[in-house]
Amino acid sequence: MQDDLKGLEISQDDLQKLTNLPVNEELLIITKTLNRFARIYIQKLKSSEGATVVFIGFSTFVFVYILFDLIVKIFVTWITIPSWILLILLGLWVGGFAQTILYLIWKSRSKVVKNNMTKSLYILLNEVNRYNTVIRVIDINDQIEEAGNAEVAIKEREGVIEALKLTKADLVRALKTERILRENKNFILSNTELFVNNLATLTAMQVTEQATEHGRLLNEALQIALDVQHEMKRLQTQR
Repeated sequence: MQDDLKGLEISQDDLQKLTNLPVNEELLIITKTLNRFARIYIQKLKSSEGATVVFIGFSTFVFVYILFDLIVKIFVTWITIPSWILLILLGLWVGGFAQTILYLIWKSRSKVVKNNMTKSLYILLNEVNRYNTVIRVIDINDQIEEAGNAEVAIKEREGVIEALKLTKADLVRALKTERILRENKNFILSNTELFVNNLATLTAMQVTEQATEHGRLLNEALQIALDVQHEMKRLQTQR
């Protein structure tokens, strides 16, 4: 990724900090993690460090097996099956138990996101995905250009990057605004008249300044506020 693109993408960690929710969190699959380590191990084997990697891996396996065999012979003498079979069964049980725990944690965190998801947040998360997709497309295009295809070079690249920076700033501002309104919805619902007055003030400011950049940002803030107000009214009617 070229230097001017670095730092532009809104990562999952950024989203979680901005929304204070575990959004877009994927379930950790143990087998996928093991496969990733296996691929790294195979790559190491093919490199100049192959002999060292084989020695360390084999030594670690033998040490773990010998230690496990001693523990079995000392503390669980009543088990008659070979220790290597027991080690495999124990590994499968531990893996299954760990995967179950990871699933329950993921399910619980997903429920938190679902219970706190508002219309505005849903829209903003989709906009973030679209924004990140644009960055990935530009990155792939840069790689194609670096491969010797100069004709695919992006024209007026500086202008595109500047536009992306402004878009990111708008998205961050909107996510922060949504979080403030969402986390204070109980106060807003109990002070509806104050909230309506604030919206009226924002609307008046929008009318007088809609032709300016400041007015455009106010318009975006107003739209977010209206979306969240609609969501809060809908939640109120469900009570």
